[in-house]
Amino acid sequence: MKIALISANVTQSPYPIYPLGVSMVAGALTKAGHEVRQLDFLQQNTSAEAIAEEVKRFRPGLVGISVRNIDNVNLVHEQYYIENVKNIVAAVRKVTDAKVLLGGAGFSLVPELILKETGADYGITGEGEVLAVEFVNNAEKGVYPSERIVSAAPRLSGGEINSALYDERLLDFYLHSGNIASIQTKRGCTYKCVYCSYPVLEGAALRRRDPSAVVDDILLLRDKFKTKYIFFVDSVFNDDEGAYLEIIAEMERRGVSVPWTAFFKPRGLNDEIVERMKKTGFVAAEVGADAACDTTLRKMGKSFTFSDIIECNDLFVRHGIAASHFFMFGGPGETQETAREGISNILSLQKCVSFIFMGIRILPNTALQRLAIKENLISKDDGLLHPVYYMSPAVDRQWLEEALTKAFEGVRHCVFPPDAMDNSLQVLHKLGYTGPMWELLLPGKKHRDRVRHAAK
Repeated sequence: MKIALISANVTQSPYPIYPLGVSMVAGALTKAGHEVRQLDFLQQNTSAEAIAEEVKRFRPGLVGISVRNIDNVNLVHEQYYIENVKNIVAAVRKVTDAKVLLGGAGFSLVPELILKETGADYGITGEGEVLAVEFVNNAEKGVYPSERIVSAAPRLSGGEINSALYDERLLDFYLHSGNIASIQTKRGCTYKCVYCSYPVLEGAALRRRDPSAVVDDILLLRDKFKTKYIFFVDSVFNDDEGAYLEIIAEMERRGVSVPWTAFFKPRGLNDEIVERMKKTGFVAAEVGADAACDTTLRKMGKSFTFSDIIECNDLFVRHGIAASHFFMFGGPGETQETAREGISNILSLQKCVSFIFMGIRILPNTALQRLAIKENLISKDDGLLHPVYYMSPAVDRQWLEEALTKAFEGVRHCVFPPDAMDNSLQVLHKLGYTGPMWELLLPGKKHRDRVRHAAK
């Protein structure tokens, strides 16, 4: 059967990310003997009509659409993305009678409401590799499920998580938008952050991919597709169980080195580990600090303190690793006093970049949702499809926004709101600069060594 798989993502902050989920489902479907065409909304300049034209030429028997994000989780500059999905569905309907199937992380959070709003036919929640194959195998026979939404259970084991089928056309687009390609080494999250949907989507236990398969993916991207920068998309790369060290060991064993970055938690690293990672190409770290003082860190469900954040940042600086941190103000326990303390703490961090958010997007089935209901900030019947943000009752939104704006105005390496530099960074990507680009905001940073000239 011919299947068109469409990535509906439009998020480019802080840099565009290759649609890995679509390619992993495409890999499973192709392995099962189906013909798959991968399409991308960003690559088509966010034109639903252009996407529809590609679908028309391909003439698929089924159209799948991946919903990665519901919105941009930015209270200051809100953007709602489901309208884009609705427009894609409507455009596809004009050129084909094929059923439309939704999936992806964003869809899995509020599937019933997204299915209703977009007008798609069916949806898959959870991991799509197995269910998508089952759905397509049955659809090929004209058999469709009685329920419009089907759920994946049980979860795949680490060994069952297949490699992505990287699409050369899509990779070419993303490599010209920063030269960054994505790889997943594991699924699951063992942490208990109150706002986070990773444990809901991927489960609370780690499921590790075979390190040799991961390194095979790295070599494929580096050698065949000439990728110059890898982004490990795991929720936390440096997990407490040490799965990430198995990846590093396999890279060391095979002599593999390529510039890479990932998400890190502040605890668990040391000089020896960072040096080992550097030899495999580790050049930049995105640290999930999330809150900026000990009081709010505890309320967010964090197991570390701000001194751990400082120690982690100093560790990266000591080894020449570019570090960025992400902070959210207005969360549980926030007051004017904690906000002032948090601002001071962020400004004290040395030789790093900080992205500052205000308010926390409330997601379904999280501890933050339950707290918001308890504090009468939302109703238990609120489906949370449209963005709703938690703002501590003890702090005024206007006061907080003014305080953050004043504190970070003119501080080049502290970005508030978090998308303030997006246009400038995207221009640099188009000029041929490689990597996440926020490194250029580092204090004293005037140029980059790793540049891919557009003329080449």
